Amino acid sequence: MSKLLIREATSADAEAIRSIYNHEVENETSTMDLVSRTIDAQREWIAARSGAFCAIVAVDTAGEVLGFGALSEYKDRSGYRSTVENSVYVRRDVARRGIGRQILLYLLEMATVSGFHSVIARIEAQSLASRGLHASCGFELVGIEKQVARKFGKWLDIAVMQCLLSTRDVQNT
Repeated sequence: MSKLLIREATSADAEAIRSIYNHEVENETSTMDLVSRTIDAQREWIAARSGAFCAIVAVDTAGEVLGFGALSEYKDRSGYRSTVENSVYVRRDVARRGIGRQILLYLLEMATVSGFHSVIARIEAQSLASRGLHASCGFELVGIEKQVARKFGKWLDIAVMQCLLSTRDVQNT
C-alpha cells in the first residue's frame, strides 16, 4: 500500500487501536495479553507514550487506521537503555499488503534517530509471517524461549529476534 500515512497516534485513534488489539487478544497469539482492553485503558496507553516511545498509526487516504506500532522499554535496568522492543499490529482484513512492513521500518527509523542501538522483537514462534516480516527488515533470530507463555490452553514458544541498528542491511529497507 503506497498511499499510507504513518503518524503519531492520538486519543481519537483509541477505538481503532483497541479494536485491532482486542482481536489479537481474543483470537490470536500475537500478544500474550489475556484480557481485552477497555477504551479508557487504550486512551491511557496512548497518553502515556511520548517521544521515541510514542504509538504510531498507519492510516489510509480516508484516515482509517489500518495498523499501529510502538517502541517500548526492553528492560527497566539502566544497562538496557540502549535497547528497545517493538510491537506491530495490522488489521487482519488488510494483512499482507505491506502495512506491517511500513510500520516496522518507521519504528526502526525512530529507534535509529533516537539513538538506540538494538531493537528486540518477541514473536510467538509459530508466527512465520511475523518472523518473516522482521527478517525482511533486518532482524535475526537470536533464540527460542521454550514454553514461556500459555494461551488458549497451550504452551507457546517465543522467538526472540534482534536488529542491531548500526549493522542493519540497508538492502532490506
